Amino acid sequence: MKDYNVNIAESAGFCFGVKRAVDTVYQQIDKQDTVYTFGPIIHNEEVVNDLDKKGVKVINNLEELNDSTKGTIIIRSHGVSKEVQEEIEKSNLTVVDATCPFVKKIHRVVAKESEAGRHIVIIGNPNHPEVIGILGWSKEPVTVVESIEDANNFNLEIEKKLCIVAQTTFSYKKFKDLVEIISKKGYDILVLNTICNATEERQTEARELASQSDAMIVIGGKNSSNTQKLYEICKEECEDTYYIQTLSDLDLNQFKSFRSVGITAGASTPNNIIKEVHTTMSEMSFEQLLEESLVTIHNGEVVEGSVIDVKEDEIILNIGYKADGIITRSEYTNTPNVDLTTVVSVGDTMQAKVLKVNDGEGQVLLTYKRLAAEKGNKRLEEAFNNKEVLTAKVAAVLDGGLSVVIDEARIFIPASLVSDSYEKNLEKYAGQEIEFVISEFNPRRRRIIGDRKQLLVAKKKELQKELFEKISVGMTVEGTVKNVTDFGAFIDLGGADGLLHISEMSWGRVENPKKVFKVGDTVKVLIKEIDGEKIALSLKFDNTNPWISAAEKYAVGAEVTGKVARMTDFGAFVELEAGVDALLHVSQISKEHVEKPADVLKVGQEIKAKVVDFNNDDKKISLSMKALEADTEQEESIEE
Repeated sequence: MKDYNVNIAESAGFCFGVKRAVDTVYQQIDKQDTVYTFGPIIHNEEVVNDLDKKGVKVINNLEELNDSTKGTIIIRSHGVSKEVQEEIEKSNLTVVDATCPFVKKIHRVVAKESEAGRHIVIIGNPNHPEVIGILGWSKEPVTVVESIEDANNFNLEIEKKLCIVAQTTFSYKKFKDLVEIISKKGYDILVLNTICNATEERQTEARELASQSDAMIVIGGKNSSNTQKLYEICKEECEDTYYIQTLSDLDLNQFKSFRSVGITAGASTPNNIIKEVHTTMSEMSFEQLLEESLVTIHNGEVVEGSVIDVKEDEIILNIGYKADGIITRSEYTNTPNVDLTTVVSVGDTMQAKVLKVNDGEGQVLLTYKRLAAEKGNKRLEEAFNNKEVLTAKVAAVLDGGLSVVIDEARIFIPASLVSDSYEKNLEKYAGQEIEFVISEFNPRRRRIIGDRKQLLVAKKKELQKELFEKISVGMTVEGTVKNVTDFGAFIDLGGADGLLHISEMSWGRVENPKKVFKVGDTVKVLIKEIDGEKIALSLKFDNTNPWISAAEKYAVGAEVTGKVARMTDFGAFVELEAGVDALLHVSQISKEHVEKPADVLKVGQEIKAKVVDFNNDDKKISLSMKALEADTEQEESIEE
């Protein structure tokens, strides 16, 4: 039987606006791959941490989106300024507005009354996100009043008309006091009590409960403004008031001498936390409290124990305490669906960390993975400081990069740091062992960033240096086609890429490089030029130059056959062989008058002609079909 009474405030916990915002986020998690919240959805670390585990990302400005075009961004319950909201709505992401309806109402009032010429006065905390958001809906500068000193110092021209609104979670009693001070200054004032009804009710109920209790417990996030106000109200009425975030923050020994304990909670406190505190306080007798005072283990303490039983999803340890220690599957490893009987055996000795001395069923809740992660973090910190190269298997392929695990400590490798070139599909890395270094180490913010790119860049520089030390102009080397474009092909020479321009692919004409080469082809090329880190390549080897034997093949007077390659108004260019073109002037096409070559010739047409001029120095050959016709006529007349 308990030796004291425990009373819980009826209004404790989530208000309408907070519940609506939190429910909205959980609903979106099931619908979207990526969910962002603009700032923490509410001021409660437990909720924010749970959402973080489910992949919800908190951003504080739009630059953090890094041009993301996929996912949903949720405006938190506190609301944002008009400018920020408009910027969010311009993004390519789906926008869900979870601003509390009561806060939205203030936005509309401020916009309307400032437009009408009234100077806006906000009673509230100038650093609170709700107040910062409200400020951005006024057409003119705004005054924020938080204290009696602020109210006494308020001074505008007496002809100014005012509109006073309040932060929804502000103390109603303090709001009235500050409004009264400003009212006595003689302004034309429109006062709108915009404190949420639930806030007023919660504060009134907390004051009454605190005045009737020997001790008060106020539950809520440390950054929660409304919870802080509840604490201040309760402290005025009850000296022994304790501000906690979760049950683990509560020292039960402090309540041994009290006969009545009251519990209230802020608007952003989940019901499960309130229920846990209430149940524990209600079920603990004086004798139990006294026994707890003799506890030799504490939350956060590292203990060692022997495995006395193993199930698929649970490990039971004898830790030398009055109760056994329990390690659940989720607290053993981050790897899903592991059968614990395959990794731990009865009799094994293990170290673990105490999460809760009493899990509600008289057992000690332990964690193995968090202790391993702490050790892993130390290992990673050393690797970060020493710039050590680490090797690990890719545990997961995420939207924005890769996740690897070392000793239960997770490292994120952003897509931009996975390779030294753009990787469209990261799935090929799934399950692969990769090397990387730690480029950023901040475990408090859960930011441990790996970098594979700098290793690849460094290796490539080393190979590049080796390559440039052994190559020279005129050398023939072998490489692999890395990329093919309209203007040429890039050849990987094993340390650097060389460009094989379309004009250097053949002594003849190449219309489309993609019809000649494909990625992965092996090719022997000539190093034509080296300019710094640029390498120009060629397939025009000297021993294959068709002009070497051109003087003999195409001497003046020789009859030749070729194909019309292209035409101009003054003549046609005829390809005699790859790399050797000759000019057939329009006047030499026929003894009949020809206006332009296209009138009698077609591209690709095979023709016969006579070489009438050969210039080896300028690589020019002139042809004549007319001369060939004259020779034919002469031969025919001789025969007659």
